[in-house]
Amino acid sequence: MISSSFCIFETMIQKKKSFTVDEIKRKLENYCVYQDRCHKEVEQKMWDYHLIPEAKEMILLSLMKDNFLNEERFAKSFARGKFRIKNWGKQRIVNALKFKDISAFTIKIALKEIDEVAYKETIYRITKNRNEVIKETNIYKRKKKLIDFLMRKGFESDLIYKTINEVVS
Repeated sequence: MISSSFCIFETMIQKKKSFTVDEIKRKLENYCVYQDRCHKEVEQKMWDYHLIPEAKEMILLSLMKDNFLNEERFAKSFARGKFRIKNWGKQRIVNALKFKDISAFTIKIALKEIDEVAYKETIYRITKNRNEVIKETNIYKRKKKLIDFLMRKGFESDLIYKTINEVVS
């Protein structure tokens, strides 16, 4: 039993393909071209290839120099996308960007991509839609459910209360 397990493990090790630094660099360039990436995602991908620190640094510098990797561009497109597609609020976007190790300065720039008028229209629209779906008859429980929903979406509490008072009567 032990010898068969060892053979399987040995064949798994043999199947692992090794790449040159140039091949990995091209793979990471394609990875970055497909979609904007942050440094953390690229570093995770490099970690999967088991690169030595010198090679990682060389590839990272090359990706930044050739503009395949741009943290500000990533943060801006991330903020725009999460707001427009998933209707996330600013707080949730900020938390997600912090999780990806984006600097506070870059996060501040990224949030400027969100139009204030569209932001308020979005919270009003999703509050109204959610209010129609909630079957709760007790007005206070209904408001609590709406508040919880909008908090999970990442909207600011003062904006939430203002919107709920307009929508729920």
